[in-house]
Amino acid sequence: MAVLDQLIELTANGVVYSSIIVLGSIGLSLIYSIAGFANFAHGDTMTVGAYATLVIFGIIGGTSISILGLPLGFFLALLSGIAVTAIVALVTERVVYKPLDIGPIGLLITSIGVAFVYRALIQIQFSADSRRYDIDRLRPIDWLLQYNIRVTEHDIAIVASSIVLVAGLHLLLQHTDLGRKMRATADNPSLARASGIRVRRIELWTWIIGAGLAGAGGAFLGLFNQLVPRMGFNLLLVIFAAVILGGIGSVYGAMLGGLLIGMVVELTPILTSIGIPIGSQYARALAFIIMVAVLLVRPQGIAGEAVGGGS
Repeated sequence: MAVLDQLIELTANGVVYSSIIVLGSIGLSLIYSIAGFANFAHGDTMTVGAYATLVIFGIIGGTSISILGLPLGFFLALLSGIAVTAIVALVTERVVYKPLDIGPIGLLITSIGVAFVYRALIQIQFSADSRRYDIDRLRPIDWLLQYNIRVTEHDIAIVASSIVLVAGLHLLLQHTDLGRKMRATADNPSLARASGIRVRRIELWTWIIGAGLAGAGGAFLGLFNQLVPRMGFNLLLVIFAAVILGGIGSVYGAMLGGLLIGMVVELTPILTSIGIPIGSQYARALAFIIMVAVLLVRPQGIAGEAVGGGS
């Protein structure tokens, strides 16, 4: 019965953690599918979102109105943090990536340098010490405790907010002119350009949306754990594993891959309870092993070769 209790608790934590991974994975996949390179600064872009939210929330402060235990001021700071992250990514693209006449490998290496710059600037301003949002920590919800589900209202807020953002992206990709142009550009940039689509504008919107989702994921990660300058970097390989598992360039594959990888990472400690000596310190390694095993069977990833909107 103790194992079952632990399984229920870890599954609940896994849903919360996976919702954060999904946001980061979607943003990375979007940028890859249209910008055409693996952005290694994506993890630190999440960190930018977390600290931007921290600063703005400190300015706005809490309010008497709260939603799921979070003051309305936090959600306003979150939206502002998303905007700041999008602006930072857009400026980086215009100033750093766009002027460089180099291929995907060169841009990948450049993005590693960009990640170091982001992290250094954050550490200079905030030091390497951990920080938390000025929000009271909550006890697990009482009526869920009887089912051994230890989640707080903050956890539910993270999951619910992630669902809203993912649903919004789905509606944008499938039911708006911008979304159709993004999917067309991801499928075939040359044909999209020949069809009259302003590909450059689509690329800029992709950076805005991808970085905005990453910023939201970073803010939720800070709420789930704590804020440190390396928080996004520490999550980067897990996000890449999710994107590769789902199918590189597929937004919907990234959603599924993020959910699976996040659950594997959080559920790994259960193996120790059933006699398999693999503790939480090996969680990410196990996630990568599962990713490789799936790719051996299906090299194109779970979502096949679909790109952009998964069309």
